[in-house]
This record gives sequence, structure tokens and C-alpha cells, in this order.
Amino acid sequence: MRPDVAVVTPTLRRPEGLERALRSVFAQTGVTDRLREIVVADNDPAASALPVIEALRALSPVPLFYVHAPVPGVATARNTALSATDAPLIAFLDDDEAAEPVWLKALIAVQEQTAADVVFGPITGKAPDGAGPAQAYLDLFFGREGPSVSGSIEHVYGSGNSLMVRATALPGAAPFDTDADHTGGEDDALFRELRARNGRFAWAADAWVTEYAPAHRATLAYAYRRAFAYGQGPSQTAMAERRPLAVLRWMVIGAGQAAVYGAAAGMLWLLRKPGRFAMTDRAVRGLGKVLWMDAFAPALYGRHTAKREAVSLPAAG
Repeated sequence: MRPDVAVVTPTLRRPEGLERALRSVFAQTGVTDRLREIVVADNDPAASALPVIEALRALSPVPLFYVHAPVPGVATARNTALSATDAPLIAFLDDDEAAEPVWLKALIAVQEQTAADVVFGPITGKAPDGAGPAQAYLDLFFGREGPSVSGSIEHVYGSGNSLMVRATALPGAAPFDTDADHTGGEDDALFRELRARNGRFAWAADAWVTEYAPAHRATLAYAYRRAFAYGQGPSQTAMAERRPLAVLRWMVIGAGQAAVYGAAAGMLWLLRKPGRFAMTDRAVRGLGKVLWMDAFAPALYGRHTAKREAVSLPAAG
């Protein structure tokens, strides 16, 4: 079989993380006949990732391509990378992730078994040591869990650690929504439209990656801003689909969650219980359902980061 898979990695001023991610791709097993190329999209206007690519190019088992996306934005970076490859299958690995040796093999196997348009994999979160009582919460926050076995699913996750069929899941020259360049959620519209076309989604339980959260993001302030943004998702989706009653329903649900989980979180904080971090997360997500408007969307990406992924904490609705 002719190699048909490209691994795409958007990056923004994370040279150590980028090198770790790329070396993990170099170490993939069982895919020598499938991996065609690796594409890195540098989202730094100063092109800071180029020296990393030049240093590693000779070590890559397949062509390693560098493309510059000087306008900061996660969607712009992904779209620019896609413009540099015509591979039929696209695997996304972000620059703060490192893949296990069977990662790509597992994604490909599930795609072939299910004929899914998009296959997602699990993520082990790793926040820097030193977060104190919040360490376990932050590790979980930056991770991603799913079914214990591989197969078709209805739920969708973020693009980080995924395999997509180019022809069906990534239509057009710029499939990722650049309006979400700095807020995240660049794949929400993509997956919503794919679902409307009866697209298929699947989960590869063995396609593990580890996400190493950088210190400036591994904070409660950042986690709760992102949790709020995730909470906005259901209401924003309903509005995009022109379902005002569904928007109202999500707002009512969110108000209840914010009140109930917020009260529980307050009690847990008074008692200094470990569960206070996750309970606050749930309350914040509920508030996001209520304040779903763009005016309240937190700016999470651009100058400092270029990624988004699903959260493995129990969804509050």
C-alpha cells in the first residue's frame, strides 16, 4: 500500500515540546508502509521552530516539512499545515503531546475497522510538579478519557490526538474555523457540519499520547477559563443550529448547575476538601452555558498557545 498518512503538528514557541513530539512520531512502530510525511506549522511570526526542524530533519524516517503560519491562531496553523500535504489521512499531534509507539497504528486500525471519518484517542495529562493540592485535578484536566474499548462513538472530542479522513472530515482549503483562532473551538463547526452529513466518529482506546501542560497554562485560573469556554459550547452550538428553544434549555440547565455545583464547591473550599477543584470546574461550566455569548468568550489562544482539546472531567450536562 502506498503511504497515505501525514502527521500534522501546529507549534508556537515550544521548541522542547516540539522536539519531544516529533521524536515520538519518529519512534512509531508498525506504520512504515503508511506514514508518508510529517508537517509542522510554525505559528510564531519569528519562525522560531525552524531550527528545531533543521536539527531533526536527518533523523526523520519520512520527509519532515516546515511551513510558516505567521498570523497567530490555532485554526490558521492547522489550515496552513493542511495546505502543505495532500495525504488522504491526517493525524494531528500537538506540540505539547508525545505519542506512544503504537499511537498511529492504533488510530489507523480503528479507522479501517469502523470506516469513521474521525478517530479520537485518549490523553494522559501531566501538569508540572508543584501544583500542590490541585495537582491531581490539573493532571486530569489536561487529559482525556473515553470508552475502555475501541469502536464507533457519538461524542466528539478535540482535534489533538486524532486521525481524520481528508476527503470527508476536512473539506475545502481551510476547514478549520479561523473565527475561533484565539478562543479555541476551531473544530466545533467542522464536526457539527460533518455530523449533519452523517459523518462517523470513533474512539481508539490504545492510541495514547501524553500531554505535558506548560507551566503558564497549568494554573487554576487558566483551567477555569477554559472550563468556562467548554461550558459555552452546547449553547453556542444550539444557537449556530438556529434552535432558540435548545439555547434556552441549555441556559436553564447551566443556571442550575452553576447554583448547585457552586454551592457544593463553596462548602468544599471551606472544608479544604480535594474535590473542591473539580466541583468548581463543574460550576464554571454551568455558568458558561448561561453566558454563552461571544462577548464573554475568554481569549485562550494566540500569543501563548495554539491548541484545544476535550476535557476528561465528567461533563456537567
